[in-house]
Amino acid sequence: MIYRNLGKWGVKVSALSFGSWLTFGKMMDDATAEACMIMAYDHGVNFFDNAEGYVHGKSERVMGAILHKRNWPRDTYMVSSKVYFGVGDKPNQTGLSKKHIFEACHAALQRLQVDYLDFYYCHRPDSTTPIEETVWAMHQLIMQGKVLYWGTSEWSAQQIMQAWSFCREHHLVPPVVEQPQYNMFHRERFEREYQRLYSELGLGTTIWSPLASGALTGKYAAEIPADSRLSVKGLEWLRDSSITPDRQQKISALQSVASDLGCTLPQLAITWCLLNPNVSTVILGATKTTQLSEDLKAIDMLPLLTAEVQQRIELVLQNKPELPKW
Repeated sequence: MIYRNLGKWGVKVSALSFGSWLTFGKMMDDATAEACMIMAYDHGVNFFDNAEGYVHGKSERVMGAILHKRNWPRDTYMVSSKVYFGVGDKPNQTGLSKKHIFEACHAALQRLQVDYLDFYYCHRPDSTTPIEETVWAMHQLIMQGKVLYWGTSEWSAQQIMQAWSFCREHHLVPPVVEQPQYNMFHRERFEREYQRLYSELGLGTTIWSPLASGALTGKYAAEIPADSRLSVKGLEWLRDSSITPDRQQKISALQSVASDLGCTLPQLAITWCLLNPNVSTVILGATKTTQLSEDLKAIDMLPLLTAEVQQRIELVLQNKPELPKW
């Protein structure tokens, strides 16, 4: 395993991490979830990602039971939660108000069976709550020792800078990590919009969906398997945005690149993400140990993606963002 600093910050995260979105408590049984976490940990993964909104808190309960059972030394792994979507639909059970942030943090600690969260994210921006209220709440959780680092997920660069400006003015702990979607098909925000945040703020990133919700596995070339996440009821929006004729054509060409390198398409896609120096860690998601085992081997593929191979990939993708001229 390779370990990277979280942006400019001192904590080191494994270049590959493991998350539970749509899997724990929904698409896999608890025994398989435990087997996957053990495999990840044994391969050097030290960060496990979760959120209150994943299966209405059930994902955190499953992960917490596994962490309690395995009893790994607390200084050998990190665990996260995210606040915004909530587990209920009554007033103050969602959003980024101070009330919901505090109560959601305490509930996450109970479900995950830990004394503190290593990372705590604002899962989405909240237009109904002032950023300063959210920032103060996160700062106070850190001062109380319940959270070590706080960050954002799918916030705009402008919103992150607003939070930072308020923190600087009032000497508060700023958000140090963003969790954005990033993959071969989704590049604009990560590569262009956030560019100054890496150099000016030292922003760390824990990216999700490196396989474009499974599109970059190639398994949707003929049909959508019944046991895949794109077949889950309620995720029709994800299916329609992930599988398009243009993408399928590019996926076929990328499959040829992977075959020439002697690796799988998922390994190629994950390794491509790892090449970006602003990626602190790539969050993997898997429903089977065989799938996770294959994805974890992507770390060994880094030397294969030479400048020539990268250029070949860009010729297929044709979507490299044009960097702004500051």
